[in-house]
Amino acid sequence: MATLTSPSTQQDWQKRSLSALWHPCTQMARAAVVPPLPIARGQKPWLYDVEGHRYFDANSSWWVNLFGHSDEGIKNAIKLQLDTLPHVMLAGCTHAPAVTLAEKLSALTGGALGHTFFASDGASAVEIALKMSFHSWRNRGLDAKREFVCLRHGYHGETIGALAVTDVAVFRDAYSPLLMSAHVVDAPDTRQGADSEARALADLRRVLQARRGHIAALIVEPLVQCAAGMVMHEPSYLRAVRALCDEFEIHLIADEIAVGCGRSGTFFAFEQALASAGPPQAGETPLGGRARTRAPGGVHFSGWPDFVTLSKGISGGTLPLSLVLTTEAVFQSFWSDDVARGFLHSHSYTGNALACAAANAVLDRFATQNVLEQNRAQARRLQDAFAPLAHDERVEHLRQRGMILAFDVRPELVGERFAERFHLAARAHELLIRPIGRTVYLMPPYLIDDATASFLANAVRQTLNDVLPHAA
Repeated sequence: MATLTSPSTQQDWQKRSLSALWHPCTQMARAAVVPPLPIARGQKPWLYDVEGHRYFDANSSWWVNLFGHSDEGIKNAIKLQLDTLPHVMLAGCTHAPAVTLAEKLSALTGGALGHTFFASDGASAVEIALKMSFHSWRNRGLDAKREFVCLRHGYHGETIGALAVTDVAVFRDAYSPLLMSAHVVDAPDTRQGADSEARALADLRRVLQARRGHIAALIVEPLVQCAAGMVMHEPSYLRAVRALCDEFEIHLIADEIAVGCGRSGTFFAFEQALASAGPPQAGETPLGGRARTRAPGGVHFSGWPDFVTLSKGISGGTLPLSLVLTTEAVFQSFWSDDVARGFLHSHSYTGNALACAAANAVLDRFATQNVLEQNRAQARRLQDAFAPLAHDERVEHLRQRGMILAFDVRPELVGERFAERFHLAARAHELLIRPIGRTVYLMPPYLIDDATASFLANAVRQTLNDVLPHAA
């Protein structure tokens, strides 16, 4: 049987792929017109197709690849674990990679989120957080707290529970009859001016007040609503949200699946909203987290969310892994001799040792190689390289949060299938990039030097010229 590294043409692999595979987030009828790109290998930020052409992975293969493809440190950690224990079930057993990873994650929050529950993918982690929140309240005798609040245009995954708190029509509408009903409130958007945050908070307060005693949790993507088109807001919104959750006694779920692991400038995006706001200082916790004391009788550690979900970058683009971090208060609400009061959720590969080993290697990299400080320097390089786009008449709302940079193409210019046309045109400039609607964004691996930043800016500008030549 041939492999993708065997001599073959792109057309051969495209034909076989379309015959055998059902691709995600893809209308297969359209894929027959615009076939998938056959990739043979990856090295650092580059992907190589079967004919040897290279493409800079500007979106980190759906935001998972932190340190580039085929990273030696992560590969070696997986190989070492493979030789000792690839997997053992985590029900009734335990193993060093899972324990070590949970301890490291707890330390990054100063112990505020001291308990880790493992899953396989981001949507599963969201489902776990929703179930934990509801079940925790029920265990406390508050059965009426079974409703959830999410932000307009927010995205949290495509399983049935996660879709219920997702407000992206193309993913949700077909399955609406299957979903529980969540309350959708206005989302802040820095593009809409200074009063956007106040309007969003007022709408949230309205719902929390109207449904007092019935809301279990609010779920948010801290700082950046990614699938909405890289919609950004300020840390001040998160601080206000935390205060509202306290006031109305509901849980706060921070979905950091896309924005965690250093993407936003701090390891956890929510760190930027902690009460003692400001940049991380030396000597706090290994990655800048600030410990908090638990409010008397409260349900969380002050400042932190009650749940944080992580996935994508946590294993450095190698193996599927997600997790939910939560507080001692939530954990204790399940502590009982009654099995029915326990959190009975699992999948066969929960806490897989290989994936945990990869994640431990990722956290070790952050701890020993000053990744966050390097990211801040890399973010400045991207900012400087893309600054001229702010004066391009085709572009509006150039924006950035850490290692996420985005801009919108003016709506009157985009025309039909803009995202597809831009994606295809970019390949000619050695760039693999997938716009969201009219939003062009970069979420690259953490490998940006001056030359790379200049290359990316030039490639994006040249692609814009190709796709919108008459508006240049």
